[in-house]
Amino acid sequence: MAASPEGRFPRNRLHTVRPAPGPLGLALVVFEQPHGARGRVWSSLTGELGDDLPVPVSGDTVLTADGRWLVDLDDDGGSEVGTLVARRVDGSETRQLTPGRDPYVLRGLEAGADGAHVLATLVDEAGHHLVLIPLDDPSKARTIFSSVEEAWWGHLSADGALASVDTTEHNPGVRRAAVTVVDTATGDVVGVADDLPAGPVRAVRFSPSPGDPRVLLWTERSGYSRPAIWDPLTGARRDYELSDLAGETLVLDWSPERGEILVVHVDAGVHRLLCIDEQTGDARAVLDDAGSFADPDVASVWPYYWKSFLGGDGRPVVLTSSATTPLHARQVMTDGSVETVVKPAAVPPGRTFASVVTPSADGTPVHFWWATPAGGARGTIVEVHGGPNLVTVDTYRPELQAWLDHGFAVAALNYRGSVTFGQAYREGFWGGASDGEIADIDAAVGWLRGQGLADPATTFITGPSFGGHLSLLSVGRLPDRFAGALAVVAMADWEAAWAEVNPAIRKSWTGFLSMKPDGTADPRRIDEVLARFSAVSHVDDVTASVWLHQGRRDTRTPPTQAQRYVDRLREAGGDVVIDWFDAGHEPTGVEGMEVEFGRSLELVEATLAGRRWDGLPGLYEK
Repeated sequence: MAASPEGRFPRNRLHTVRPAPGPLGLALVVFEQPHGARGRVWSSLTGELGDDLPVPVSGDTVLTADGRWLVDLDDDGGSEVGTLVARRVDGSETRQLTPGRDPYVLRGLEAGADGAHVLATLVDEAGHHLVLIPLDDPSKARTIFSSVEEAWWGHLSADGALASVDTTEHNPGVRRAAVTVVDTATGDVVGVADDLPAGPVRAVRFSPSPGDPRVLLWTERSGYSRPAIWDPLTGARRDYELSDLAGETLVLDWSPERGEILVVHVDAGVHRLLCIDEQTGDARAVLDDAGSFADPDVASVWPYYWKSFLGGDGRPVVLTSSATTPLHARQVMTDGSVETVVKPAAVPPGRTFASVVTPSADGTPVHFWWATPAGGARGTIVEVHGGPNLVTVDTYRPELQAWLDHGFAVAALNYRGSVTFGQAYREGFWGGASDGEIADIDAAVGWLRGQGLADPATTFITGPSFGGHLSLLSVGRLPDRFAGALAVVAMADWEAAWAEVNPAIRKSWTGFLSMKPDGTADPRRIDEVLARFSAVSHVDDVTASVWLHQGRRDTRTPPTQAQRYVDRLREAGGDVVIDWFDAGHEPTGVEGMEVEFGRSLELVEATLAGRRWDGLPGLYEK
């Protein structure tokens, strides 16, 4: 198997920094390893970065405010269904936090500022729940909110008296959330912030000052995300229109003491890190560097894979990356200077990516990043992210740089459904059976053809999860565009998967698939849409070679549906290969990423040499 260039997949790359609440200003720093991850504790007040922790961590692990405990989901190797455990940072004790409770999916986890509690947002077959757990006596855990509708990302006030949750119970079946705040002692609702039915509101955090009940929100009254500050006890609310900023603002953090709100301004995919003055609404740039300053997540424990934030004393801690520079952390000092907290991992020089916007078939502007290799392209790789409510930002992606190293042009597409381009674009995939996304992919390929790229004989589409779904769907619905599909943890047969996916995923997609163009929900549409949505329905039209890389423990894109697609495509005479890894929704560790890229390159090289994929040995049989 061909290997990627030396050092393109660094073994100790920064994965994320997760700040803990409270006055100590602690944060968990997570580094990628060949298998899994390692963690260290950093203080934003003293600048001290501790030694490697002797306990396992992940990108979702929570550090308690006092720095004593690490809390994470134990999910049997990546299934995403499990139970919470707390581990002492010194490795001396492991404690079950929900004894006697059946396994569940986690959709939010926050440590209390007192160091004594965690607030878990759990999803099981009965619904979505906020559970307040005392770390010293988990048997006294209490469910303080439940809903059969979606409820995500619970937050605790600094004094622990209030909790918020983003929920759709005020607008059932429509994925436009309102923020409900409850009294943690009684579970009584004390306030609701909403802009319904037109737009969602989500909570970012409570004020870090004890006794201050206010909540930082992001809202979309203008159609684009903006910050707001709301008092659930009085109903007082201030919205920051930021009318001089075109495009979106990602609302990241807030320091009432300094009177500043940290946001990322996004215009045509390009990031600027800004602080908004709480009193005047004026914006100032934190840094003028190119690159990204936050990377949104979806359907997970945290709303971001990583993001910049305000440290314990309110000074910005800047997490940043670009196409050529891996993620690293810097802190803005009191005098305005910037000090490096975690250096970027060393990698070979890479190629920068340009931002492009081109019209789709219906005129919708579609964004993507693209780059070409030095010396001309041997072929083209079109990458589509998962989600769909994710986004490709200007960040270091070892696999994309490795494709460029091997002589392939790369385009990373933000199809409709992507975040950071406004509400209409984010919701643009609702109920459409991926018609809009397929049109966007076609438009991007057409633009690349105009640049002398994307010859159908040497063009490949790839992506994970929903991006895998779109990769498989594209070679069925756009058979004259691609020579191959490299689909990772793909949803290939939605009908076969529906009963097997975890309850959090099923509830989300019930809303997405039942939507009608007018923004109302009709659950009767789901059966009809599932058939059109499924790549398996289009296997008779597939002429490209197809690879699936699937996890045996995956509860988002379960094994059965993937195998059913492979069987159907084989029956239709297609060239298809499936490789199985022993984990959940993604291969684990840097080594897993590198192996996955190596296999993808091997398959692409086989096509260029005129060979089928189904004659090659299995990835894990070598």
